[in-house]
Amino acid sequence: MNNIRSEAKSIRELLSKRYIVQYYQREYSWKTKQIQELIDDLTTAFFLNYSKDHTQRDVRYYDEYFLGPVILTNEGAIIDGQQRLSTITLLLIFLNHLQNKSDNQVNITSLIFSEQYGEKTFTINVTEREKCLSELYKNDYYETTDNDNESVINLSERYIDIKNYFPEEIEKELLPIFIEWLKEKIIFVEITTQTEQEAHKVFVTMNDRGLRLTPVEMLKGYLLSEISHNESRNKANDSWKKNILRLKESETDGDMNFIKTWLRAQFAETQRERKKGSKNLDYEMIGEIPHKWLRENSLNIGLQKSIDFENFIDKNFRLYSDIYIRLLNYSNKFTQGFEHVYYNAHRGFTLQNQLILSAIAPHDNQDIINKKIKIVSRFIDQYITRRIFNYKSMNYSTILYAVFKITLRIRRQSTNNLINILKTYLYDMEYSLDNIDHFKLNQFTKKYIFHNLARITNYIENRTGLNTHFDDYINRDQKNSFDIEHVLPNVYSSQMKEWFESEEEFYESRQYFGALILLSRDKNRSLQSMPFSEKINKYDSENLLARTFNNNCYKNNPSFLRFINEKKLDFKPYSKFGKIEITHRQKLYKQICEIIWNPELLDI
Repeated sequence: MNNIRSEAKSIRELLSKRYIVQYYQREYSWKTKQIQELIDDLTTAFFLNYSKDHTQRDVRYYDEYFLGPVILTNEGAIIDGQQRLSTITLLLIFLNHLQNKSDNQVNITSLIFSEQYGEKTFTINVTEREKCLSELYKNDYYETTDNDNESVINLSERYIDIKNYFPEEIEKELLPIFIEWLKEKIIFVEITTQTEQEAHKVFVTMNDRGLRLTPVEMLKGYLLSEISHNESRNKANDSWKKNILRLKESETDGDMNFIKTWLRAQFAETQRERKKGSKNLDYEMIGEIPHKWLRENSLNIGLQKSIDFENFIDKNFRLYSDIYIRLLNYSNKFTQGFEHVYYNAHRGFTLQNQLILSAIAPHDNQDIINKKIKIVSRFIDQYITRRIFNYKSMNYSTILYAVFKITLRIRRQSTNNLINILKTYLYDMEYSLDNIDHFKLNQFTKKYIFHNLARITNYIENRTGLNTHFDDYINRDQKNSFDIEHVLPNVYSSQMKEWFESEEEFYESRQYFGALILLSRDKNRSLQSMPFSEKINKYDSENLLARTFNNNCYKNNPSFLRFINEKKLDFKPYSKFGKIEITHRQKLYKQICEIIWNPELLDI
């Protein structure tokens, strides 16, 4: 291993070459959480340097940001680092789309792909991913198919995450400065070996030998050192190890994720401002060095005597880790009674666990804990819904400050106070459900409209005695999954000319919320160009929301008729579907949404 080279390189330097991923390497597997954390880390580091009077030239004086090592062979095979490099490629594609309409563009296409003889070769050169990356680069979107592998599906989904979570404040005047900083100041350490065997040896050495204690292990060491009696210390140690093991089994990096969430939820009092020169405060320090933060703030959170440290591990740690694991389970599997936790996780709201844990006090019994989980998760569901219907971003950095303020307001409140605080918050929000009148499908709203249509469909079916399940509608892993169906055909026919004043108006009207339903993917694709008069007959054998277009739904269906009369819902069949009918259907969807997302439901 005499020919190992190590060199710090910027993204511009590192991505000037093309890399391959060997067939035995793992798939691209990043999830929403990793995208959120990366974007937050990058944008936070950027704002610590940026001032309003800066231009691209000032970037040369910005601090560098280290994004870890990558291990390569001389032939360009990536042994370690493909997750980060693949994600950076997605981010560059997104940034390139953002700057397309700008007069001040930064050349980054050469960092995304090289082109020769009319063919593009992407930075991470994997044949199965080429179509996905090409579509993302060309169209800003890729529609996955049943034939796509895990990596392609994850790439497509993570690209949507980048679009959803990238901060709005960077998307305009700041964009060229941010891109310049990303190119020049994001640093990797490139470790290059002659052979793959040597590269793997380096990887193993870096990861298996001389491991430092993790922040979680250092936190445990500090807490145990403050327990004076050996027997009590041993008992606390056993309790800690048992709960840490359960956390690790429940989630990748579950121990650290829980520690950060718990301490932020229960004890953080301050959060750093997003501007140059701002210092890390409670929230950020807990995320980076929880052991150091806890040691420095032990008196403030009631850790003074040996018994306090015993209880902190054996009671508090155990209580909140149990709840955290329950929340992970509810997030991953639809659970009756805690369904809103699942709804929020499906919409990618990763700060949910922090808000819920903040409301729970150490002395709460199980009934109160369950009630608080339901109250806060219902609030989050309504908070998300109001923002989405008003086209407001749900990206991590945009909502982080607001969510932390809510965390402080509801911390360890009684259930009655909790309900009053959260109801008042919803009623005082500047975003209401009124904007549903103008809500339509676009790249930002697509996943949220999909979710909301599934909620509406499942709601009316359950209320009329049909035993259907929300998770069946949103399950993308089943063979014939559901997709968004445009009720209007995808062709501007002579009939459409009678109902719409122009082709532009027709295509815009197709996107309105009220002109959409869910259908199984094969049925959706087979009906795309079919005229409405034929579609409604096909809808008659589908889910209840689709069936309501057809007159047959209103015959010999007493439970449905009873339901719509009781709720005063203006359902009706259509003989045609033009502007007037779309407006009617939009108002109907709004009626249903106002029932589902009613603030008065927080305490039911």
